[in-house]
Amino acid sequence: MALLPSVTAANALIVGATQGIGLAFVNQFLQNDRISQVFATYRSRQTADDLFAIAAQHPERLHCTAMDITDESQIVSGLEEVKQKAPQLHLVVNCVGLLHNEQQQPEKALRQLSADNLLNYFHINSIGPALLAKNLMPLFKHKEPALFATISAKVGSIGDNRLGGWYGYRASKAALNMFLKTAAIEYGRRHPNTTIILLHPGTTDTQLSEPFQRNVPPEKLFSTERTVSQLIDVMATVTPQDSGEFFAWDGSRLPW
Repeated sequence: MALLPSVTAANALIVGATQGIGLAFVNQFLQNDRISQVFATYRSRQTADDLFAIAAQHPERLHCTAMDITDESQIVSGLEEVKQKAPQLHLVVNCVGLLHNEQQQPEKALRQLSADNLLNYFHINSIGPALLAKNLMPLFKHKEPALFATISAKVGSIGDNRLGGWYGYRASKAALNMFLKTAAIEYGRRHPNTTIILLHPGTTDTQLSEPFQRNVPPEKLFSTERTVSQLIDVMATVTPQDSGEFFAWDGSRLPW
């Protein structure tokens, strides 16, 4: 099934496109001849060499834009760049997320909680995507079908939490789910042709999951290419009636 089958010249934006799932979305969208223009954001030019190398091969279709979604002024300026070339968007995928970095690891116990680390999780995983949804509204102001998908995580499901741990990551993804569920209701009133969904990609072989892959069965550890193919299959099946819902990579609905 095709993405947005009634749109023959779609404009797509991938937020967080320098590596992993985001970069794989860039590659697969470029292979789709029904997607006219692809916009891809990067936070730091120093870590975006792979993205710029692809852009050099597709100078007429792929446009790279600086954007740090923890800074609303950068969201605004980045989307202004998009508007210069495309006054409307049909596909937006937000792939930005934090699980760990050199300064921060997911907490296993309450004694490990730090206010600064918790705020960092929420800035990146929750608040940034909410501000993105806010500022995308003018680009979705058209009558054609549109889809805004954000990468969430199954561990953000409160109903599915049976193991505990990962306090900040779980809570920030749960907050992300609530922000986008609520945004979907407002979009439904103001831009009813735009569908908002949250996606759990499964365990993907990326830097984000690398330290936590030891107990993952090989058949459940997906390449970025496979993950994105599976997510695009899910995206191709949703309708405006699904707006605000939380889907796993296999199309199943996840509990809140």
